Amino acid sequence: MDLHTLDSPVKPHLNGLTSVAAAEKLAVLGPNRLPEPKAPGPLKIFFTQFRSPFIYVLLAAAVVSVGLGHSINAVFIFLVLLLNAVIGTVQEYSAQRAAAALKNMVPHTALVVRDGAEQKIPADQLVPDDLVMIASGDRIPADIRLISAHGLQVDESMLTGESLPVLKSGNNAGDGELLATERKNVGYAGSTVNRGRGTGVVMATGTQTEIGQIAGSLSETPEAKPPLLLRVEEFTLRITYAMVVLIGLIFLIVLARGDELSSVFLLGVALAVSAIPEGLPAAITVALAIGMRRMAKVNVIIRKLVAVEALGSCTLIASDKTGTLTVNELTVRRIVLPDGSAAQVGGEGLELSGEIQPSAADNLAQRQALILAGALANEATFEQRDGRWVGNGDAVDLAFLVLAHKAGLNGTLQRQHPGLGFIPYESEQAFCASCNRVDGSPTLLVKGSLETVLPMCRQASTGGALDHASIQQQMETMARDGFRVLALAQRTLSTEPSELAEEMVGMTFLGLVGMIDPLRPDVKEAIEQCRKAQIEVAMITGDHPQTALAIANELGMDTGGRAVTGSELSAAEQQGAEVFAALVAGSTLFARVEPGQKRQIVEQLIHAGHFVAVTGDGVNDAPALTHANVGIAMGKNGTDVARESADLILTDDHFASIVNGVREGRIVYNNIRKVIFLLISTGAAEIILFLLSLIAGLPLPLFPLQLLWLNLVTNGIQDVALAFEPAEGGELERPPRPPGEPIFDRLMIEKVVVNALVMGSVAFTIFAISLQQMPEQEARNLTLLLMVLFENVHALNSRSERRSLFRMPILGNPLLLLGIVIAQTIHIGAMYLPGLREVLEVNPVSIAQWAELLGIALILIMVNELHKFWCRKRSTGSPRRAISG
Repeated sequence: MDLHTLDSPVKPHLNGLTSVAAAEKLAVLGPNRLPEPKAPGPLKIFFTQFRSPFIYVLLAAAVVSVGLGHSINAVFIFLVLLLNAVIGTVQEYSAQRAAAALKNMVPHTALVVRDGAEQKIPADQLVPDDLVMIASGDRIPADIRLISAHGLQVDESMLTGESLPVLKSGNNAGDGELLATERKNVGYAGSTVNRGRGTGVVMATGTQTEIGQIAGSLSETPEAKPPLLLRVEEFTLRITYAMVVLIGLIFLIVLARGDELSSVFLLGVALAVSAIPEGLPAAITVALAIGMRRMAKVNVIIRKLVAVEALGSCTLIASDKTGTLTVNELTVRRIVLPDGSAAQVGGEGLELSGEIQPSAADNLAQRQALILAGALANEATFEQRDGRWVGNGDAVDLAFLVLAHKAGLNGTLQRQHPGLGFIPYESEQAFCASCNRVDGSPTLLVKGSLETVLPMCRQASTGGALDHASIQQQMETMARDGFRVLALAQRTLSTEPSELAEEMVGMTFLGLVGMIDPLRPDVKEAIEQCRKAQIEVAMITGDHPQTALAIANELGMDTGGRAVTGSELSAAEQQGAEVFAALVAGSTLFARVEPGQKRQIVEQLIHAGHFVAVTGDGVNDAPALTHANVGIAMGKNGTDVARESADLILTDDHFASIVNGVREGRIVYNNIRKVIFLLISTGAAEIILFLLSLIAGLPLPLFPLQLLWLNLVTNGIQDVALAFEPAEGGELERPPRPPGEPIFDRLMIEKVVVNALVMGSVAFTIFAISLQQMPEQEARNLTLLLMVLFENVHALNSRSERRSLFRMPILGNPLLLLGIVIAQTIHIGAMYLPGLREVLEVNPVSIAQWAELLGIALILIMVNELHKFWCRKRSTGSPRRAISG
């Protein structure tokens, strides 16, 4: 569509494009997407592996070795660096690919008319001249020329920098001469709909859109590092300082003994590389990426890396009711007219089977008028395709269309009663309105909450004055039975209205409709799991308090028998912060809550010390999602704005998926602790081995190249393999971990000290004894093999902090077992490989010697089992257990 067409009205074909025409345009113009920043490829990632102070020092050591004539040492250092870089590249590239794949699991869709039917398609399949419908919460998928707009307000701040929403209108003439930012009849790609509805024809897609023209000058804000990763980096820095002091001490002792300066320098570098966990942040990033992939398998898509660890820390989940705790498939069950006469409705969901069973006093004409009002004040579509009925739209609207079919009002209602105006539903106004020509007269039809609709009414359809008390009682009775209750009203107008909102007075009350929304089958079990995990569950809903209470009771929630309403929250806020805080703290059920109040509840819960996860699906949920510790958006029924405000997305909208995500989050955190424990304790063990040897006046237990080799064949594989450790069981039977709890806590300090002392002191003892029985080179050969075996065994011990290794499945982590086998195979192979064996100064050992050293290494398992047993006994009766074991 050319720019000049903005100057004149547009009359698109109401059937939209055909699929064939759309496919032809897509083949020529390409997909509707902007070029994404190119992710670093394997080669770039490979070179980034060398950006480390430790690597620079090692390279310097290699250069110095060449200068001193130790070319073999230099070659070996280069090979070690190369292999480490390859391993790091594989890990980081795999993590990057996994994260990129997850981004496509919640595709951006657009609602279009093609082949005469409304359908959702991937937004990147849009082409010019497509007929697109947009609604509050949507991100506009392409530049569109608006042909109709109902209260349409659009946030164009990403294009204009102006934070106030822009009121749009359809089919304005003369906008072609205006600046792009001033056109009222255009919706721009990337902008978001704050409220209202609109329909438009696609003008431009992809790089031809306004945002596409400036895409090159835009830059994405890099995602902040997760707090856990920041704490790990800080912790690594502190450990580095401690290790540098110890390494400096060893350096001075060896230098004082008169050893060659180049050897002493290389030793210091090798100790630093082996003992300082400088690769820990990278290993943690890989562990978090693995966690993202695991969470995706339980329908939780991570948008921000922070959510992987954060979800496992949740102490309270504040959940919506509709669609999260319930299936979001409403069925009309009861119709109550103003005089109290009622009709029962059969059937389930979108099935057309089910009859309307009226009471003796039921008035058919009044009931049909009510049903017609609900079917016309409606934005959903319900039509037959390929022999089956397909619905598209809000669950409430679909329920009324199904009811109309059951009442015999099926057919082309909108054609029989053409629309003259419409006010779409928005949560803050709690109603929608439509003006249609009924029986030849303009008729205003309103559908919404009783609190909103009843004040608009002056009389009842059944005749006589309105009995407000009686109607209120009818509504509360239905709400107590668990129904979602809506009220309907109408008013016949003399002329077509210019502004619908001004006509919503003096209306005729038509009656009440009660709908059921069944609980999800697995939600009760999920809430019970939360109770065992000491995670509180709060329900925040816009429904009537009695309806919310009935659902909460059915779920077994501890509500204290009442729901706090939005009006009570407002009154408490006026009385002061302490009154508001006490009200929020004393309740787990909030009803008739406005979107702004949801954010206030979340903020107050966080202020009270909770780590809050909150769910949301609408544009008005965005503030609560961004203020929560963990924002959770719905993937199926959530708006674009909600999804982009959230930290994670539920692809199935199930509450049970949140609980599964909490479990996976705890597993990820536990595995991160295991990786940290493995790396710190093995590095400390190597330091202890050297310190004891030097204090005892013995030769160096390992040469620098042997230290580098030890670090390569053990930590290079086993640390990441631990990140794949599966659940130990009981993750949801322990209280949440305090978010600020230090990773290197008392338990980990104990375990590091115990294991490092055992490995370092036993290796020193074997080295000292071997020196008395064999040449120095052979003693080092056995000591190196023992350290490899120790670190292999230690990787097995690291699988659980408290649980016995013998109670864990042997094949529970095949990748770790494979890593241990590979480490042993590579080291034993080096003993036989000419050239490498001379560089490492290692020799083959007999099977008996290998078995004897393995037996010594297995002492570490016995020591760990005793320590774990003692820890379990010590924690018996403890009020909380933060980490798995």
